[in-house]
Amino acid sequence: MSSSTTSLKAYNTLGLAIEAKSVVIADTVEAITTAWHLSQRHSQPFMILGEGSNVLFLEDFNGTVVINAIKGIQLEEHDEAWHLHAGAGENWHQLVEFTLKKGVAGLENLALIPGTSGSAPIQNIGAYGVEFKDVCHYVDILHLPTSDIRRLYRDECDFGYRDSIFKHELKDDHVIVATGLRLTKAWQPVLSYGELTKLNLATTSAWDVFHAVCHTRQSKLPDPRVNGNVGSFFKNPLISGDQLTDLLAQWPAMPHYPQANGDVKLAAGWLIDQCNLKGFSIGGAAVHRQQALVLINQDHATPEQVVALAHTVRQQVGKKFNVWLEPEVRFIGADGERNAVEVIA
Repeated sequence: MSSSTTSLKAYNTLGLAIEAKSVVIADTVEAITTAWHLSQRHSQPFMILGEGSNVLFLEDFNGTVVINAIKGIQLEEHDEAWHLHAGAGENWHQLVEFTLKKGVAGLENLALIPGTSGSAPIQNIGAYGVEFKDVCHYVDILHLPTSDIRRLYRDECDFGYRDSIFKHELKDDHVIVATGLRLTKAWQPVLSYGELTKLNLATTSAWDVFHAVCHTRQSKLPDPRVNGNVGSFFKNPLISGDQLTDLLAQWPAMPHYPQANGDVKLAAGWLIDQCNLKGFSIGGAAVHRQQALVLINQDHATPEQVVALAHTVRQQVGKKFNVWLEPEVRFIGADGERNAVEVIA
């Protein structure tokens, strides 16, 4: 076998100078399974990437990285809803724009989230009061050892906050090849978060929400083409009502969002900001000056510097609030995924 490697710098939005044994651009199911079988024959690690917008490579990858480039969009009108079927390699934001241009509302709150249609279910992406699970109808998955494709409907996906079955039972030998969305015709704008609360519920259109979300994200979040980043680095933490009472006694202005199960979600960016960490850097890795939830590759950062920065942020927030942040981003070692909390603890 050849000892040459391929750079992954263009395939991770943090822009880290990482290499893999091989990189395969796969635009068909057959191309994915062929690459997988080849990696198995050579006893090499194998992983699927979309646009690399939610991964932190800790070191060079010892195997094959497959870029899932399966495309194709079908939109069908039914009596009560629109049904959208998208190949896993479709860019998520472009998919949001596509639906709005067709006069179909429902995805506007999820505008400008980086990544692909196929990575959306893994994280159960969410923003501004809407999560992927709210619009998911099904997810089509490929079983690599058998090449069988099966359809999981929403209730089978075990969606949670930034979580799903695709992070657990189906992580190692299944690949998402398509997503199916159901967008109801009885549309109501979701205006419960951030700048959207300023919009008028009675007159706001889906395009209004889309533009407001885009404006907010673009004003706060760095362009990965300028400063490498993975968007939100940490999850917004969930705490108990009792813990919230204690925290509000000290910090009455702390933003908090009650959840249906009785937990309360805090704003990780606010917690980090209270520790005066905006602009703080270790080597070439820094906390973004506009949005503390985003860690950026400011100047040729190494994975070690990003990890050290994430560790420092977690420790500072933990010491101040006794709230321990967990990374939202997936950490990838030489042979596969690592436990992100353990890496930065």
